Amino acid sequence: MMLRSLRASVSIVVAAVLLGVAPAREVSAQGDQVTWGVHVVLAPTWFDPAESSGIITPYMIYYALHDALAKPMPGQLLAPSLAESWTVSKDSLAYEFVLRSGARFHSGEPVTAEDVKFSFDRYRGAASRTLKERVAAVEIVDPARVRFRLKQPWPDFLTFYTTATGAGWIVPKKYVEKVGEDGFKKAPVGAGPYKFVSATSGVEVVLEAFDQYWRKRPSVRRLVFKVIPDESTRLAALKRGEVDIVYSIRGALAEELRRTPGLQLKSTVLHGTFWVYFPEQWDTKSPWHNVKLRQAVSLAFDRNAINQAETLGFSRIPNSIVPDIFDFFWKPPAAQYDPAKAKRLLAEAGYPNGLDAGEYFCDVAYANVAEAVQNYLQAVGIRTTLRPLERAAFFSGYGEKKFKNLIQAASGAFGNAATRLEAFVAAGGTYVYGSYPDIDGLFREQAAELDRKRREAILNRIQQLVHERTIYAPIWQLAFLNGVGPRVEESSLGAIPGFAYSGPYEDVKLKN
Repeated sequence: MMLRSLRASVSIVVAAVLLGVAPAREVSAQGDQVTWGVHVVLAPTWFDPAESSGIITPYMIYYALHDALAKPMPGQLLAPSLAESWTVSKDSLAYEFVLRSGARFHSGEPVTAEDVKFSFDRYRGAASRTLKERVAAVEIVDPARVRFRLKQPWPDFLTFYTTATGAGWIVPKKYVEKVGEDGFKKAPVGAGPYKFVSATSGVEVVLEAFDQYWRKRPSVRRLVFKVIPDESTRLAALKRGEVDIVYSIRGALAEELRRTPGLQLKSTVLHGTFWVYFPEQWDTKSPWHNVKLRQAVSLAFDRNAINQAETLGFSRIPNSIVPDIFDFFWKPPAAQYDPAKAKRLLAEAGYPNGLDAGEYFCDVAYANVAEAVQNYLQAVGIRTTLRPLERAAFFSGYGEKKFKNLIQAASGAFGNAATRLEAFVAAGGTYVYGSYPDIDGLFREQAAELDRKRREAILNRIQQLVHERTIYAPIWQLAFLNGVGPRVEESSLGAIPGFAYSGPYEDVKLKN
């Protein structure tokens, strides 16, 4: 009986080979494909680094499809990539990058200084104004060297250019000009370890190994990012072997994953801080102009309980929008849960019977956190209506200043305290609805300060003012809980410190 079964299997394989089609199970067993179950709908805007939104989600794609002059890598906060080296002039006004010999785009064209200048000039994403206001010129020295000249010394130029924004991720000038902006999103070409195959809206993105990638030949032939927004469906797909890695499994499902033989629970504490924002606090006619009401919100919810329930206690609570692993982080007083004091402050703010606070906007992928916070607010008398949105739509509306009342948001972007404050606190920031003149003055001062200790003191003072004025009610620094199936030898989860997703993708391996 066993012999007959074996002959039947061999016949199926032979027939499939003769037809030019490999049977799915055999392909899978050969380690040709890794499939991720992704927790968010992947938007075409995330294929183009020029539109980087200041959040970490697009880097899920960038690290596969594109490459940067320099980027965070395992063991290196800033690793030479498309640039093999760079130098800074004595007056700190010029940064010169030497491009890596042999680095190529998926089209076969070499990466040149012209592509670097083109990518910077067309960059229009988060912090683009900050970058372009401070860069006097981008000069092509020769095809393999490019020089950035600054208007004045700026200690954070490399941080903003290479990590906190998408400006340092390089796209091919000739190809973009040939196909146009929309054409590039439909069929992007990069210089990363994987090249674009297809994208089905709301379903999946498929990439294939680029064997000429300069760092190494990818270990896995094909990557598939399958969109599975429902958490229980993602876990079920992992159990059935339909996907190999799943992102964001929480609460009771995370416990179930941890108990399931053959599956691994992988936890990584990210650069990702979460918060509740009060976008109308600068409007004197708004209830949120009263700092006591904002303080009441911060005191009303139990962060530790939410952490235990949703991320099994792995998340951290720095009580700041700046991650505690960032350079120049200022440690605020510990977060408090005091519903009695929250009610007292609510009454002192003029709402002894509570407040109908309107809509509470959030990313649908973290509606579970929003629901928990909402329930705590309800308990002290602050009533809200939850408005969850798909991630791309949420951050689009957030950045376009369309939301009111309460916004639950987050950022897992690379950078330091200054880059986080630039995007979310200082005037002109991508997600800043209003600002305070003294904080803006301090932010300008630190940006030009070359003495590290003095700069740290200024950035600490800004963070202290953000805390004292309750510009935000911080929630936590997220521990991202993911699941890994039995076929995977190396998931690359957690390999890049603080990074949410697998990376570098060329290091992902399947078992023999």
